[in-house]
Amino acid sequence: MIYTRDFEEHNNYVSDVWKSYQQGKPIKTPVILGINPRLTMNMPEVNVNGFTFEQYCSDPKIMVIRQIENELWLRFNLLYDHEMGLPKNGWDVRVDFQNVFETAWFGANVNFHPSQVPDVDTLLTDDTKNMLFDKGLPSPKEQPWSKKNQHHYVSMLRMQYEGFEYAGRPIINVTPCGTGTDGPMTLCCNLRGASAFAIDMLEDPDYAHQLLSFVTEATIARILEYRKQYELPVDPNMGGFADDSIELISTEMYTEMVLPYHKRLKEALWSADAKMGIHLCGNVQRHLPTLKKELNLVTIDTGFPFDHALARKQLGPDVEIMGGPSVPMLINASPEQIDAECKRILESGVKEGGKFVLREGNNLAPNTPIANINAMYEASLKYGRY
Repeated sequence: MIYTRDFEEHNNYVSDVWKSYQQGKPIKTPVILGINPRLTMNMPEVNVNGFTFEQYCSDPKIMVIRQIENELWLRFNLLYDHEMGLPKNGWDVRVDFQNVFETAWFGANVNFHPSQVPDVDTLLTDDTKNMLFDKGLPSPKEQPWSKKNQHHYVSMLRMQYEGFEYAGRPIINVTPCGTGTDGPMTLCCNLRGASAFAIDMLEDPDYAHQLLSFVTEATIARILEYRKQYELPVDPNMGGFADDSIELISTEMYTEMVLPYHKRLKEALWSADAKMGIHLCGNVQRHLPTLKKELNLVTIDTGFPFDHALARKQLGPDVEIMGGPSVPMLINASPEQIDAECKRILESGVKEGGKFVLREGNNLAPNTPIANINAMYEASLKYGRY
C-alpha cells in the first residue's frame, strides 16, 4: 500500500503537487475527479433524508445539504488530489440545476424521473421550430429560470449570513448558476433534438445557422448580465466553454457550421488573444488540431474514447490535457485493470511538457467501486512521477 490515510500528510502533499504543477515543475501528475451530488443521491447512507432531484432543484436548503453531504463523503472516502477530512475554513456551495438549466432557460420543460438526473423535453418540434425566433431574444433577468437562479442564490447567501453550519463548518462561498455554457451546438441539440438538428444541418443549413446564432447571442447576453448582476470576477484573457455535441459531426462541418459561433462566444466574452479551455466528452480526437489553431486552445478536458498519446502529438507539449480511464471501465474493471490502464496512459507520452491531469473520462458515475477510484490515485503515485 503506497498511501496511508493521514489527512494532514495527504493535504500537505496535495498542496505541493498543485503548487509544483502550477509552477510548471510537476512532481507528479495531479488527479482530479468530476463529481456532483448525483454520485451519492441513491446512497441512503449518504443521502440520509432520501432527497430526490425534484426536491433538490426546488428547495435551496435541500440543495445545500445534499451538496455538503456529498462533499463530506468524498473527503473521507475517495483518494485524489483534494483536501481530505473536514474543510479548514468551510463549505463552498453553488446553485446547481444539473445539466438542464440552459435548455430550461430557453423554455423547455424539465422532467424528474425516479432515481435519475433531471432531463428536458424537446422544445422545437417541426411544428414549433421557429417559436424562439417569433418571441425574440429572451431577457436575461426575466426568464423564469433566471428568477429561480436568483431565488436560490439569495436563499443560500441568507443561510451563509445567518450562520448555517454543517459538521461544525459554515458556508464560506456561494456561486450562482448560468455563468458558463454547454455550447451552441449542444444547446441546439437539446432544444431541437439531436437527430432533428443533425438533419437540419444537412438539409436546412440556413435554419441551423439561424438557431445557432440565436442561442449564441442569447447565451452571450445572459452571461454578460449575470457577470454584472452577481459582481463576478472576469478574466478576459482566460476563458472556456463546452460543446459535447460536436462529436456528432465531421471537422469540415464543425469548421463551417459551429466554429463561427465558438469564435463569436470568445469575441464577446473574452479578449481576442484569450487563452481558451474546452470540455468535450465523446469521440472528438479529429477536431483537436482545428480547436487548438482556431480557438487558441491551452487546455482540454476529455471524455472517451480518447487516444492520449495521439492527443499529445496533435496538441504539442504546451496544451494541458485532462483525461484517463473511461467511466464504464472504472465501474466494471478490477483495481488491477485500472492500475494497468493508468500505467498505459501515463507512460504513453502524454506527460510530455508536464501538462497532464489524470481523471475519470468523464464525470464519475454512481456505483463506481471506491477501490477502482483509489487505484487510479495510487497509479498516479507509481507511474505519474516526474
